[in-house]
Amino acid sequence: MDKLILHILIVLCYIQRGRTLTLGCNNSIFCTGPVLHLIQMSKIFADSKTFVDMKMLHSPEEVLENWDNFMEENDQHPSKYNIKKFITQNFNDGDELDYWMGSDYTPTPRILRKIEDLIVRNFTSSIVQIWNKLGRKVKPEVFEYSERYSFIPIPNGFIIPGGRFTELYYWDSYWIVRGLIISEMITTVRGMLENFLCIIDKYGFVPNGSRIYYLSRSQPPVTTIIAGEYIEASKDILWLKKNIKYLDLELRYWLDYKTVKISKGLHTYTLARYISECTLPRPESYSEDIESCEIFDTEMLKHKCYQDLKSTVETGWDFSSRWIFDEQGGCNANVSFSNGKRVIPVDLNSFLGRSFKLMYQFYSIINDDINATFWKNKYQYWKKGIDEIMYNKKDGIWYDYDYFEARQRRYFWPSNLTPLWAEIYDQPKFAALGKAAASYVKRQDLLQYKGGVPASLFHTGEQWDFPHVWAPVQSIVILGLYNSGNNDAKQLAYTFGKRYVEACIKGFLVSGDMYEKYDCREPGKVEGGGEYIAQIGFGWTNGAVLEMINTFYKRN
Repeated sequence: MDKLILHILIVLCYIQRGRTLTLGCNNSIFCTGPVLHLIQMSKIFADSKTFVDMKMLHSPEEVLENWDNFMEENDQHPSKYNIKKFITQNFNDGDELDYWMGSDYTPTPRILRKIEDLIVRNFTSSIVQIWNKLGRKVKPEVFEYSERYSFIPIPNGFIIPGGRFTELYYWDSYWIVRGLIISEMITTVRGMLENFLCIIDKYGFVPNGSRIYYLSRSQPPVTTIIAGEYIEASKDILWLKKNIKYLDLELRYWLDYKTVKISKGLHTYTLARYISECTLPRPESYSEDIESCEIFDTEMLKHKCYQDLKSTVETGWDFSSRWIFDEQGGCNANVSFSNGKRVIPVDLNSFLGRSFKLMYQFYSIINDDINATFWKNKYQYWKKGIDEIMYNKKDGIWYDYDYFEARQRRYFWPSNLTPLWAEIYDQPKFAALGKAAASYVKRQDLLQYKGGVPASLFHTGEQWDFPHVWAPVQSIVILGLYNSGNNDAKQLAYTFGKRYVEACIKGFLVSGDMYEKYDCREPGKVEGGGEYIAQIGFGWTNGAVLEMINTFYKRN
């Protein structure tokens, strides 16, 4: 019976919906199947991502035939030594990318001439130069032999996050783009944006990253917001006319597949959540997921656990007390009880609200009144839902909503401030909400942390919890408060913004590198935790710190 259930789940995980929408990967080596299972469970590699990022030395058919022969020769129970030998004979390092420097790169963007503080100016110059270290372009052979790679071929050069992340990542790219625009690399931004549009054209949505094993999930949706940054910087209306259909297509994916209805009083609201349909372990974290779900007694519960983990990872916050619902509560959080699809997240719905508002503006610019009206109505409806379901007037802040228990989750996470960052409100309400949010932030006593705003106040050992300081949430908190226009909020933003810049400078002067995340308790200290060690590079950290410098250190 368990084998029959597993077969059904695999089929459901890798079916295609419609003509253009692909919600999974059917690759029987890098996404599912006995080769993946045995190699990942043998733990040949310290990082599970290593194997699924390799390339096949032969066609997939030959590799599978070699596998069948190999298993027969080893009586279906090969030793770890022989498994290593099989890998060496059939796979090699992926090596899909060449180093690449954008034609628009300049080591001396105008911002440098507007920074009076010498230390900050020199630091900014160093950050701009890191773009060259992170620039990549897909090699021609990946296009020619795409079936041998897990990498999804994309046409333009792009900026990777860094470290183990050697792909075009989805929500990372928003803050990378922010930094590139400040660095005057507008052509590179357009190329990265068009990479996303190529992926949308092929699959109907943007996966977590440009690897086929990510096709079972997305990440926080930012394509339209990136397009907004590009249009504002370039005024390229012809580009908008040509490509707006792809932005429209992706947002309708979220509306069609990621929404739920929530009743409050006599009214029903539609809002979005993260959910993956796939009920198998993540290929890039295969053994980790199996171990996390081993605590459950039946195959059905284990596969539900795999789906819950993938839905949680789609949030971009993997892993965090924010998604965990075990009996012990936040401070003793157990990743095995992660359930991202149970949460209606403030940040996801704010990203969508901002995107809907932009689409209304985009269609207005190109004189498409029918579509402009559609997205204007969607934006206003979405904002109403955010207000009614998530805003807590007593606390003066927005909270995630527990869909199962029909109540707000009244805990501090920096994402609580995303509606301010998304600028979905007009004045004077924007300023009033900013003032209330500033008061809320002060009540959380966040000013005591000199190294930045922590991802939560729960110390779970997971990387999206205390004491970790992440670039995107610094941007959301600081610029959300600042852009509200309220004086109290702006002053608080100024303090947090300066602290974040100073912490990044201190860490950079010690190590010579920029890191994915830091420690809120000690400025510039690199903090580990989670499924992998701290990564250097680092795309969105560079972008977020450039945002802060551009806001708080640049002379007008």
